[in-house]
Amino acid sequence: MSTNQASSHRGLDALLTPQNSVLVLIDHQPFQFANLHSHEPTMVLNNVVGLAKAAKVFNVPTLLTTVLEERGGYLVKGLQDVFPDQKPIDRTFINTWEDSRVVDAVKKTGRKKLVLAALWTEVCLAMPAIQAAGEGYEVYVVTDASGGVSREAHDMAVRRMQMAGVTPLTWMSVISEWQRDWAREASAAGLAGVLAEHGGGSGVAFAWELQLLAGRPGKGV
Repeated sequence: MSTNQASSHRGLDALLTPQNSVLVLIDHQPFQFANLHSHEPTMVLNNVVGLAKAAKVFNVPTLLTTVLEERGGYLVKGLQDVFPDQKPIDRTFINTWEDSRVVDAVKKTGRKKLVLAALWTEVCLAMPAIQAAGEGYEVYVVTDASGGVSREAHDMAVRRMQMAGVTPLTWMSVISEWQRDWAREASAAGLAGVLAEHGGGSGVAFAWELQLLAGRPGKGV
């Protein structure tokens, strides 16, 4: 990794914000879920839908894409429902970053922090992540909103991407960086709803924290 690449992974500027991020969600389709064995499929579905809903809360540009949807199936309903008016870009390229429509859509945002999640990790996530990183994008891959055909396949793909300068993180890491400060009330309420629906134990704990805050002196209950 070069000095410039290393420096881009440190300091405040290395963190994601709603203003510097663009999210691309790749191939969350029935065929890919059918052979997902690195994670519990329902958890990946929960996480990617939660990530998409958070992106909507923060107005982060989000692009949906599928591969050969007539054979692999349409984008899963829970994810499509977050952006009901967006028609996913349906590709023949296995590597999303070789489809000019996807690349052009990302370029139009003017943003260089590219957040990706995909099925499968070793193919549809690794290929675009490695290529985009080589083209000057700061690439972040959401590992628990992605998955591979085996735990080994997923893990080896994450290692390979890290060697190419890609940053792995989880969906709650992403949304926490987008929020950054609970005083940002405009997004805090929407994010609380996402956590309640998709945050599991963290969502329960967050609801409890809000209950305690509501009971502080002067706040009323």
